Amino acid sequence: MKISEVSAKTILDSRKEKTILVSIKTNAGEFSASAPNGKSTGKYEAKSYNKNLDGDVKTIKQLGEYFSKEIFEKFDDLKRVEDICENQIGANSVFAFESAILKALASEKKKEVWELINPNGRRFPRLVGNCIGGGKHSKSEKKPNFQEFEIIPDTKNVGKAFELSKKIKKDVKVIIHREDKKFNEERNDEDAWMTALNEKEVLDILKKTNVPLGIDIAASSFYKRKNYNYTNPILKRSLEEQFFYVSNLIKNFNILYVEDPFDENDFESFARLLKRFPDRLIVGDDLTTTNLKRLEKAIKMKSINAIIVKPNQIGSLIEVKEVCELAKKNNIKIVFSHRSGETEETILADLAFGFQADFFKCGITGREREVKIKRLVEIEKEVK
Repeated sequence: MKISEVSAKTILDSRKEKTILVSIKTNAGEFSASAPNGKSTGKYEAKSYNKNLDGDVKTIKQLGEYFSKEIFEKFDDLKRVEDICENQIGANSVFAFESAILKALASEKKKEVWELINPNGRRFPRLVGNCIGGGKHSKSEKKPNFQEFEIIPDTKNVGKAFELSKKIKKDVKVIIHREDKKFNEERNDEDAWMTALNEKEVLDILKKTNVPLGIDIAASSFYKRKNYNYTNPILKRSLEEQFFYVSNLIKNFNILYVEDPFDENDFESFARLLKRFPDRLIVGDDLTTTNLKRLEKAIKMKSINAIIVKPNQIGSLIEVKEVCELAKKNNIKIVFSHRSGETEETILADLAFGFQADFFKCGITGREREVKIKRLVEIEKEVK
């Protein structure tokens, strides 16, 4: 596959904020892909753009001529893209560019994108759906400090899990109305319910669903001056108090999945929690930022047994591949994840299935979320 022209423009994500869409003209046709935006971003994430979005749009057009002589035949050829784009454009732009190339390459070979990664893929990830939200993803003044409260249906049949998640979310709405008199059915950045309830009250509601539960604490977002600063109700928790608070929540609500329970530099506390709950998923996101070196440190310190993979977080699908390979080698579960500011791009589903992720974290409802889950359902029907 050869590229004859590269262009880019700005589009709006699900929060109506600007992001990038990259288009390419090839011998196989014209293809485009877009990148999402994150709001709760880890300190160690790659920069979304080299200087700014407009600068990347201009640079991508200028880079086009460098690719006119390149021939792309397989996934690993993306390394040449990254070599040329290094220090020229940011992570969002590289991700969108590489995604467009994969679509073109798959079309030329009359394959699906996931087949370029692993044509023998057969195992489907479990859905992780954000049902009730808080933290940086919710704009209300009174809200839970934790960022996400998730339901994780115990089935790897994606279609059934999707339908069950939507039903549970609808049922949960009725219960929130009873518990939160000011609840007006508003939704946050990820289309999760917004409520003034605190995390214990939210978990009390979700416990009634009788499906495994998850929480994304996003603890770095309210960690300051060696304390975890809660606002609902207002109190400060020391590291030790945070550890025992999270531990008690895991036990009392039988929580399966715990993401970012401590600050993004606190590998030791992650390790301590994993040692205490080896049968639960202690998940790194801000801790690891889809970064190979951060994952290597987490493995060495036995900090996690699951990792969030956000392709635009690191801006290299080659590194995404390396992260997935290292995670599998060390029995660390892989969770492919959307971002809070999403587009209608669906390639995340192909990447998750191609890399044989264990979980697919992509909300429950909302057009930009649903198209990704529906794409995974589509793959499921093709494969099975």
